[in-house]
Amino acid sequence: MTTIPRSRRLVAGSLGLATTTALVLAGCSTSAPSPSTGGDEAASTAPLVVGVTTDVDTLLPWTATQFQAINVLQNVYGTLTELDAELNVVPGLAESWEVSDDGLSVVFALRDGVVFSDGSAFDAEDVVASYEAIQDPESAAVSATNLASVTAIEATDERTVTMTLSAPDAALPSKLAPVTTAILPSDADLAALEAAPVGTGAFVFDERRANEAVLLTANEDYWGGAPEISGIEFRVIPDQAAIVSALQSGNVQMAVFDDALVADTIGGTVEIAETPQLSYHALQLNARDEALADVNVRLAIACAIDRQEVLDTAALGEGEVTGPITSPAFRSDPDARPCPQADPDAAAGYLEAAGVEGLTLRAIVMQGGYSTAVAEAENIQAQLAEVGITLELDVLESGAYVDRWVAGDFQLAVALNGGQPDPDAAYGRYFTSTGNLNAVAGYSSDTLDALFEQGRASSDQAEREAIYADVSAELEEQAVWVWLFTSFNYTATAEGVSGFVPMPNGSLQHLRDVTID
Repeated sequence: MTTIPRSRRLVAGSLGLATTTALVLAGCSTSAPSPSTGGDEAASTAPLVVGVTTDVDTLLPWTATQFQAINVLQNVYGTLTELDAELNVVPGLAESWEVSDDGLSVVFALRDGVVFSDGSAFDAEDVVASYEAIQDPESAAVSATNLASVTAIEATDERTVTMTLSAPDAALPSKLAPVTTAILPSDADLAALEAAPVGTGAFVFDERRANEAVLLTANEDYWGGAPEISGIEFRVIPDQAAIVSALQSGNVQMAVFDDALVADTIGGTVEIAETPQLSYHALQLNARDEALADVNVRLAIACAIDRQEVLDTAALGEGEVTGPITSPAFRSDPDARPCPQADPDAAAGYLEAAGVEGLTLRAIVMQGGYSTAVAEAENIQAQLAEVGITLELDVLESGAYVDRWVAGDFQLAVALNGGQPDPDAAYGRYFTSTGNLNAVAGYSSDTLDALFEQGRASSDQAEREAIYADVSAELEEQAVWVWLFTSFNYTATAEGVSGFVPMPNGSLQHLRDVTID
């Protein structure tokens, strides 16, 4: 039986949205996110049926990278902090926290009366055990780097957790909000949780029918108030057009689309909410691959690609060309790159400088995970061919793609990656040499290591903006990846469904606030 270790001790080394550093570092107020309105009459309505195109690929939150798995699990599990609809950091399982004057200690006061879905009480030992397990390389937790600055975690008492840091970390409260840092019971059997999650979220896991549905029921004991709906059915319908038909017929009451053309076909009484996303589309280059080790080759690829053409072709122009950082307070200037516009002559010059002729590369592409992937890949393929680069495509179903992506088993990858309101939370795990997703990034440098360290240590907003502008410049000048565009999500809700708030990070956490008339 694989369990979360309880006693292991740690050693050192182991858009206008309000996301200010002051909020992140200051002792947070005790106000909670708006609770559900269910009260004594909670769970009085039918389940909400949400149409999705893919089944979850895992039910363990620490290793979840697939958007669908994250969307399900964030309704089942709780985290110490949360993000509100404007992406401000607000209390979650911790009702407040205080940062020491030197920034090297953070004390979290935990909510009282919280219980896991198996009936066991939530306390400080669960937090300590969960975070120590996330830090353990054997857990393969995708957000392990979020806790890289934490050298010790102590349960001061049942309701208090103290973290000791190796250096100040301005982004730490933000980095504890993703469900990939969820709190699990301290005696959890991870293998059992993969089949039957046990969390503190607004909903309780009921059943998974492979490639058909995941069923959740309302958590009557949820600390924020039991949801009004009796549960959620995430119903797998692989074709988005079929989800539209299900919405129109009343068999599905909600769906989130990433294809503007599909969203435009719905009509009728279904309401559509368009939400700009922090997630970004990118062509990832593995600089550790021999064919891409020369920066001139990477720059040739970057200069050959017309990003606006990719956006227009794959997403009907519904989005915005982006640089590396999409966090609202730190947004990169997409024109601050070696080739702001496609420049075939510059691409040819870089290839000549690299001494390369007749280059052939391979890219992995996800089929079915999001609507634009294959179209993006085919447009990029055609553009690279114009400068003498042959791009072969490995189009994979989502599970096979994720396996290769997490392992860094690719030369290039056409990817849609989730964004975060703080750039350290978004990129620290990718582009630092010790980042747990550095194999996916395919690149690190002493320069980036130093910049990320400075960004975490500073609590001055203007200083942090300058630091992350330098991070963006390094990523662009080294053509680490080719950042393409950000796009929209289109949330469709049937008549009578209300209360859901779409978020720029794609979170479905506000399913807990849904009512059905």
